[in-house]
Amino acid sequence: MSKKFVRAIFPGSFDPITNGHLDVIERGLKLFDELVIAVGRSPIKNQLFSPEERVEMIEELIRQRKMKGVSVESFDGLTVEYAAKKKADVILRGLRSLTDVQYEFQLAMTNRAVAGIETVFVMTSEQYGFTSSTLIREVASLGGDLSNLIPENVLKRLRKRMKKQIANRKSQSVQHPKPSH
Repeated sequence: MSKKFVRAIFPGSFDPITNGHLDVIERGLKLFDELVIAVGRSPIKNQLFSPEERVEMIEELIRQRKMKGVSVESFDGLTVEYAAKKKADVILRGLRSLTDVQYEFQLAMTNRAVAGIETVFVMTSEQYGFTSSTLIREVASLGGDLSNLIPENVLKRLRKRMKKQIANRKSQSVQHPKPSH
């Protein structure tokens, strides 16, 4: 009996990618023959990095870690449509907490009902159970230390982006001073 080739996609915003995401990717590589990291172009979310910048950062990490059988690209539209286009067998998702389970369960059921695609869940390591890209952006905006939560190449870009945003806010406040009462 021959082994079936299994392609999975790991969709997300990855804005920015975290060590928790990398943990899920490394676990996924042990389960699947090919893993496509699918960087979503969300029209709803307020994004810190462009999809192109996020793909570039992830490509750097793939090269640095010499990951085989993994690729990254951005996509528009529904995840299930992208999965069909890539001929993916499953969608890989990481779980951090009970809150994730409720949301992800509903999403997986919908994806299976709409497109017939299965979702495989991987629990993230305990040390990353609280980490989210949203939390990373908030801590970064307040100048917190993120060196244990995101890869070094991402940390450098994030610090640079935060400095730029702070400088922009300062220049805007100088141009538009608040009226005194």
